[in-house]
Parts: sequence; structure tokens; C-alpha cells
Amino acid sequence: MSRKRIISIGIPVVAVILLLFALWGPEWIARYQDRGVLNHITVETVENEREGYRYSLNSNEKLYLLSKCLNSQALQESELSAMTRPNSADVDYEELTGAYAFVVNRQGPSGQEITREQIFAICNRELADLQELGVLPQSVREVTKSSYSAELYSAIDVLEPRNNMVVWKVSLSTNVQNADKANRLIDAYIDADTGRIYEFYVRTEGKWTDLQPDAVVEAWSGYLGLTGGESAEVTNPLSETTPYYEKYYFPGMNDARTMVTVGFYEGINELFLKIEN
Repeated sequence: MSRKRIISIGIPVVAVILLLFALWGPEWIARYQDRGVLNHITVETVENEREGYRYSLNSNEKLYLLSKCLNSQALQESELSAMTRPNSADVDYEELTGAYAFVVNRQGPSGQEITREQIFAICNRELADLQELGVLPQSVREVTKSSYSAELYSAIDVLEPRNNMVVWKVSLSTNVQNADKANRLIDAYIDADTGRIYEFYVRTEGKWTDLQPDAVVEAWSGYLGLTGGESAEVTNPLSETTPYYEKYYFPGMNDARTMVTVGFYEGINELFLKIEN
């Protein structure tokens, strides 16, 4: 068969094949793809809408948000008032009220957050860092799983749920009767993402006269990456239950500020650094 005859026959055949493919090709391809999807269970991890998307907040914004949420509880986290604090274990995410909420996170850590198995080791690492910086006395002992409890919380701006963060609260367990509190961490709030400690209460062997609050706040703010700190003038000396304290301001959100207090309860030798608005 001559080459010319082959070409004359081949062109119509190719044209017919292309026409058939144009008519039924897309349907055949779709059916083939459907066979790989239909009647098969596909699992996809998505972010839980109840917590809202967690925007990347800077250190000053995190400090402000946490302070607003902690203070929405009306009571400070010192051991002196912990026994009268309402139990937040029964709070429902769907029934949050007020502008800020601090609630137990029942869903547990995400894949990028500190887990319950890691939290005590992380806490000890951060305590060592704060001791090296001079924020905490060297005498403060390590935390142990047998003597401490850890609870995961979500701090949420209810009106802007995208502004939220997750923190661990590590506390000396109340289940340990007659526990020796000397040189121990009593309470601390720890960033579940970074492990950094925002607020703490510790028993020490020192005295208020041994402390340098300005140096403590400067080292602690550098540790957290805070900016814009300044001393705060005390206008209400009755705002604290101890005469031994100094207050400082840090820029927060929307031109608001976060107040940081370094103080000391003389009777029980408890050093604290707390955040408030």
C-alpha cells in the first residue's frame, strides 16, 4: 500500500477518533476519577470552628489578652484566693458571656502545642531560664508530676474569637497533704505554644529587700519579647493586700495597656508576678 493511500485513510480515522473523544472522553474520565472517590471514606483534618482561627499574636498582644481573660474571673490566682475561685470546668464554649473568657480546654492540645506528657519538663526548662536571668531565686525547686497538676485553658476574646490563645496552668497539687511549700512554684501560666511563663507565684527564702523589681521586670519582659515597658504610678495603695510591690505598664491592644505587678507576701515569703488591666 502506498504512503499516499495510508495517509488518505489515516486522516479520516484520526478525525473520527478525535470526534468520539470530544463527545464521550470527558464523561469517561469523570467516571474513572469517581471510582477513586465514591464509596471510600476520606479523613481530612480541619481546624475546629468552635475555638475560632488563632491569629498569630505578638508577645504584647498575648500578654494583654491573657490578662483580660484572667481578670474576667474577678479573682487573682494567688493561693490566698484560689480556694474561692469559681470552678470553670463546667463552662460551655457555646455559652460564653462577657467580653473575655478563660475556660478549660476539653479538646486537648493540637499537634503543635505542648502536650500533657511534655508540660512538666517544659516548665522545669523555663524555670531554669528564669533563674539564670535572675527573675527567680536559684532555690526554687523543680516541679514533678507526682506533686503538681496541669490544666489546659483557652483564653478567648469573645467579641473577636479569632484572638485566642492556649495556656497551661501548672499548680502545686492540693491532693498532697501537708506538702512542703518552701522554695516551690505555687502557680504558673505557661504559653502552650512557646512554653514561656507569663505569670507565677513562688515561695522563696528571701525577703522583699533582697529583690530588685525593675531588674526582674526587665529580664522577664526580655524573656517574653515584650516591648515598651514603663513604670506605673501607684494611685491606689489599697489595690494590693501587701505593701511590697511595684507596678509596670506594657502596650497591649487597641491603645490599651497591660499592668504587670511584681510583689511579695512577707508572711509566707511568696514572690509573685501577675498581669492585670
